[in-house]
Amino acid sequence: MRDLYTQVIMDHYQRPRNRGELEDADLEEYLLNPLCGDEITVYAAFDGDSVADVKFSGRGCSISQASASMMTGRLMGKSREEAEAEISHFKAMMVGEEEFPEMEDLAALKGVIQYPSRIKCATLAWTAFQRGLGSKK
Repeated sequence: MRDLYTQVIMDHYQRPRNRGELEDADLEEYLLNPLCGDEITVYAAFDGDSVADVKFSGRGCSISQASASMMTGRLMGKSREEAEAEISHFKAMMVGEEEFPEMEDLAALKGVIQYPSRIKCATLAWTAFQRGLGSKK
């Protein structure tokens, strides 16, 4: 199972989904992990209350970049409220507080819990999106 999870992370890292900048984004939030130097900028465009498009740019380890790629797929089409709930559930899963429903590819990141210093890598894009949502209310 561990090999499968490694493959999922490497697939998202080597072939990231929704990588790039989003012109005229309604949400643009940059976040740096000072412990390792990973950096992420997340972008989102909204159609009313729904996330119509979401992209990310940045550089960093396979975990931070793969997690950002997975996040974009998870949040696309969600309402702001649903996106906030997804982010909260994911971050709770990453500290072992709860199981994340319908995890799909995100299950691959659950193993990061064993390496506390890497949790911030996995949650970097999610935290950036959450901050962006908070500033757009």
